[in-house]
Amino acid sequence: MKLVIAAGLVFTTSLLAIDKEPAKRLGEAASVFSEIMAAPDKGIPQDLLEKAYCIVIVPSVKTAAFVVGGKYGKGYLSCRNKSGSGWSAPATVRIEGGSVGFQIGGSMTDLIMLVMSEGGADKLLSSKFTLGGEASVAAGPVGRTATAQTDAQMHAEILSWSRSQGLFAGIALEGATLREDLDDNATLYGKRLENRDIVTHDRPAPKSAAPLMALLNKYSAMRGH
Repeated sequence: MKLVIAAGLVFTTSLLAIDKEPAKRLGEAASVFSEIMAAPDKGIPQDLLEKAYCIVIVPSVKTAAFVVGGKYGKGYLSCRNKSGSGWSAPATVRIEGGSVGFQIGGSMTDLIMLVMSEGGADKLLSSKFTLGGEASVAAGPVGRTATAQTDAQMHAEILSWSRSQGLFAGIALEGATLREDLDDNATLYGKRLENRDIVTHDRPAPKSAAPLMALLNKYSAMRGH
């Protein structure tokens, strides 16, 4: 009997820990965005952020590799509201992808992506899409302005950056897939909402998203399209 009770307590504790993960990850996403934007002369260009339709923040992407590499991480996306003056409640996203090359070791990497077109935003809100396949992606420029953008960057639907071991730089993510996470959405919103529903229907953001929403509004003025 004691074993059954103990097993039940362990199971319940595990479920509670799982339930808290999406909220904890929202705090981590806020911290990543805050630290990157606060870095002197090394953050995401302010003018690009102001023009972005959506942003994706994935803290602590896990990369493990030996000859063949793989990536996996969970994070959030938010898109401009209809007026362009604010941001939607966050919706969950999973990134998965592989790469082939001479890689040995493992690392934790923070990822940020800006979606620079309405078409890219529409693809982002599908249940699953592939970066570089269904939406063009390029390494984003680093600095306070986007004057160093190349032609490829200027025409890409999505710009991406990574931070690993303190280094922040643009990164190309061709071949990685992004998909919504209905289970994590259910944990945050009480039901299995699709990302498009959260973003386009002005769903109120959960309390745990308050720090991230405040930062997005702090660093992003009204879109200049």
